[in-house]
Amino acid sequence: MESEILSRPAFAHLKVRLNPGETITAESGAMASMTTTTRLTARFNGGFFGAVLRKIFGGESLFVNDITCAVGGNASAEVILTQPTPGDMIALTLTGNSLFLQSGAYVASTGEVKLSVGWAGFGSLLGGEGLFRLKVSGTGTVWIGGYGAITPREIQEELIVDSGHLIAFEPTIKIRSGLAGGLFSSFFGGEGIVMKVTGPGRIYLQTRNIEGLASWTNSFL
Repeated sequence: MESEILSRPAFAHLKVRLNPGETITAESGAMASMTTTTRLTARFNGGFFGAVLRKIFGGESLFVNDITCAVGGNASAEVILTQPTPGDMIALTLTGNSLFLQSGAYVASTGEVKLSVGWAGFGSLLGGEGLFRLKVSGTGTVWIGGYGAITPREIQEELIVDSGHLIAFEPTIKIRSGLAGGLFSSFFGGEGIVMKVTGPGRIYLQTRNIEGLASWTNSFL
């Protein structure tokens, strides 16, 4: 299997070349194009009840697609995967560890990567991100996408993050909510409730916020 992220960082998309018998799992609706040597099979990820839990608590679709290069020939297969919003993609390697993802960040995965729902905490809820997050774990590669560029950052102490910019984080990261400043400055300065993340651990930030785009667009309507 060979993969390449093209058109970064504004309009990133994932190009994957599969050898006969190889499979990549993609989020429902992520496929933009594929060759005729591929076979696409939709399924509930982890069974019906697991898929329902991810839909309700993780904000993900009920189905994922297994895209496989057909066996019985020497021809390889090619598939192009995209995300709903313009922005970057990155590939992350899991070696038995896990990550929490923002709703909509998951694009595709390979190997023994499992999707489930994990408890994110009350700090995530008050920050507008919900009590639960999509959790990816196991062994393999997972591709995630963000609105805008994606920036990894190692956290040792505490960092204040505006709600909506945190798209992925390791389980060792603790999240609590709070005001950006004083009561007057927080709300009239436009920041309101923010998330305070504490390490040690790694987080991934997106440089744009889809809710900010919606608010900016609505101001002209």
